[in-house]
Amino acid sequence: MSDLNKLGLAEARDALRAGDTTSVDLTEACLGSIEAADALNAFVHHTPDIAMDQARAADARMGPDAPAMCGLPIGIKDLFCTRGVPSQAGSGILKGFKPEYESTITSQLFEAGAVMLGKLNMDEFAMGSSNETSVYGNAVNPWRRGNDDTALTPGGSSGGSASAVSADLCLAATGTDTGGSIRQPAAFTGITGIKPTYGRCSRWGVVAFASSLDQAGPMTKSVRDAAIMLEAMCGHDPKDSTSADLPVPNFEALLKGDVRGKKIGIPKEYRLDGMPEEIEALWAEGRQMLEEAGAEMVDISLPHTKYALPAYYVVAPAEASSNLARYDGARYGHRAKLDQGDGITEMYEKTRAEGFGDEVKRRVMIGTYVLSAGFYDAYYNRARKVRTLIKKDFEDVFAQGIDAILTPATPSAAFGLGEASDDPVQMYLNDIFTVTVNMAGLPGIAVPAGLDKQGLPLGLQLIGRPWEEGDLLNIAYGLESAVGFVAKPTKWW
Repeated sequence: MSDLNKLGLAEARDALRAGDTTSVDLTEACLGSIEAADALNAFVHHTPDIAMDQARAADARMGPDAPAMCGLPIGIKDLFCTRGVPSQAGSGILKGFKPEYESTITSQLFEAGAVMLGKLNMDEFAMGSSNETSVYGNAVNPWRRGNDDTALTPGGSSGGSASAVSADLCLAATGTDTGGSIRQPAAFTGITGIKPTYGRCSRWGVVAFASSLDQAGPMTKSVRDAAIMLEAMCGHDPKDSTSADLPVPNFEALLKGDVRGKKIGIPKEYRLDGMPEEIEALWAEGRQMLEEAGAEMVDISLPHTKYALPAYYVVAPAEASSNLARYDGARYGHRAKLDQGDGITEMYEKTRAEGFGDEVKRRVMIGTYVLSAGFYDAYYNRARKVRTLIKKDFEDVFAQGIDAILTPATPSAAFGLGEASDDPVQMYLNDIFTVTVNMAGLPGIAVPAGLDKQGLPLGLQLIGRPWEEGDLLNIAYGLESAVGFVAKPTKWW
């Protein structure tokens, strides 16, 4: 078989079990494609020796009872701690940090036989929507606008993961989603990305941004692949107090593609002033396709949606300022050079000033401000109350029998690197369709659904009931089947 790196997880798994290829061959194909893709800057820590050792072990284990992920080469977002491998969260303050432990999710993937090709680029501490805040430099989208050679963002913060999967550098990748950081990059690069219900995947060993919002998930080439990888990533973890002790279903077995009788909500609040016609048209097409497949489309209201973005940008920076206080130069990572007479306060100040990038500093300062004594009730407590109202909006809708909610994934297609980086508020608006899902702790999936007039991918988002990722994946599978999206970026790198 040629072009093994272009396979999805399901195809590669079936080929491995049939004896048509080996994990070593798959891994070598991916490593070769990574070596030839420096222009994308997707992989930032390469682990070919580990990959080949894992591939050989997977081949020795291969058989009818091998787990679905056995022998499949994937990329790991740099936010996941990996034993003995640099884990910097895209930040200079963690330069040189090699954990002596493995995150629960990567442990589970490796126990299932997955192969780690390397660590993937990301916005610093997952704070960004364009992968332009990384200490490694920008990750680049493999898609281009027609014949224009402008470098485009792959989205953020999981930009390296999105770019690598879209460009066939790996079969799939891990991502994390705090306000849309799986779903927005997936939409920008024409792939599938699912954020599961908060608590479905362990956060232990994943560098924290905002602990009540962060959730890991898979970024894959299809909905079926997402179902396969998500099952391997889920499960109760006693080391994470927010991890849910619930059985993990066989998500792939639930993919029937039959949406007949399903009630799909269309929220009126997601129709924004100034929304591009192409996004509006794509949403209408998605609605029509699901209706033709037998789903019942219901107009719904989520009245507190307009408050989600401002509330998110109070809650998330507040939690970030608390979580990032541990990076002080005293225990691990970067430590600033001190002048004679400097004490511990100067060490903290200089280390954090040197180690953190501008966006991280901005959010830490916002977070510290809203948590300060004079403003705690005015900002943070009020944002928490708004969050409760947002969550209740969804509960009320689901109580009416709605099975899933259909929305756009992003307010635009991928934009050029540098085009929005000087306007933080404009950048934050990229999360407008996704942050509600994190605020309510719900599962959400982005599915590629079409191309804009410049040939760039656009995605639709489905939001599901809590803990019902299986049903959400099935509805997404029905949408994917109806859309028939098969476009790939033209190779220029």
